[in-house]
Amino acid sequence: MTQSGDETAPLGASPDAPKVVVIIPTYNERENLPIILDRLFAAVPAAHSLVVDDGSPDGTGDVADKIAAEDGRVKVLHRTEKAGLGAAYVAGFRWALDAGYDLIVEMDADGSHAPEQLPRLLAATRHADLVLGSRWVPGGQVVNWPKSREMLSRGGNLYTRLALGIELHDATGGYRVYRRTVLQTIELSGISSQGYCFQVDLAWRTVQAGFRVVEVPITFAEREIGESKMSGSIVREALLRVTEWGAAHRAAQLRGLFRRG
Repeated sequence: MTQSGDETAPLGASPDAPKVVVIIPTYNERENLPIILDRLFAAVPAAHSLVVDDGSPDGTGDVADKIAAEDGRVKVLHRTEKAGLGAAYVAGFRWALDAGYDLIVEMDADGSHAPEQLPRLLAATRHADLVLGSRWVPGGQVVNWPKSREMLSRGGNLYTRLALGIELHDATGGYRVYRRTVLQTIELSGISSQGYCFQVDLAWRTVQAGFRVVEVPITFAEREIGESKMSGSIVREALLRVTEWGAAHRAAQLRGLFRRG
C-alpha cells in the first residue's frame, strides 16, 4: 500500500473539536469521486477524507491523487488489488487511528450516502459510540430501489435481529460514524467478512463490547453513475455468517442458563 496526498458544523469547528475523517473506498469510481468529495466538503468543511482505492483499472486512484494534490483535506491509500470492502475499510480504520482522528466515518463513493445528512450523524455521537445511518427506522427511506432489493434488505436485517438478538434495524447499512475508542477496542485483525456481512460484523462486535449504538434515519439513493457492487456471493456470505454467529450466540446463552441452573 502507498499513501498520497474536528468536529463539523453541528459539533463546532474549534481547535479542540473532534477530528473527523470520512473513509471512502473506491473501485472504478472516477466519475463519482470528485462529485462526492465536493458535496462532502460543502456539507462538512472541517472534515478530512481518506480515499482507499483498490487498484481501480479506470484510473480512480489517479483522480484521487490529483484531488489530494489540490486539497490537503484529502489523502489517498492505494491498494494493489481488489481485496473487498471489508479489507479496504480495515486498512482505512488503521490509518485513521494512527493519524489521530476522533470520529471515523464510512461513506460510499457512489452518492447513495448523502453527505448533506452527515452533520446529523456526527451530532448524534454526543450520546453514542457508533451511529448508524438507518433506512429502516421511522424517517428513513430508499429512493430508486426495486421492490425486490428493498425486501432483500428488510428481510436480511430482520433475520439479523432475530439471529443475533440485537435491536438494530439496519445493521447492514454502510453509512456510519465510529468513535475511535470503538475501533481501538474491537479486534480488527480478526475481521475477514465483506459486503453486508462486514457491516453486520462490525455492528455486532460493537454491541458485544458494550458500546452504545444509535440509529439516525437517512434517505438512501441508488447510484446514478456506474455499476452496483452487489452480488449473490455477498448475500450468501452474509446469510451463512450471521447464521453461524447466531447459533454460537444462542449456544453460549444456553450454556449460561445451565450453569446458573
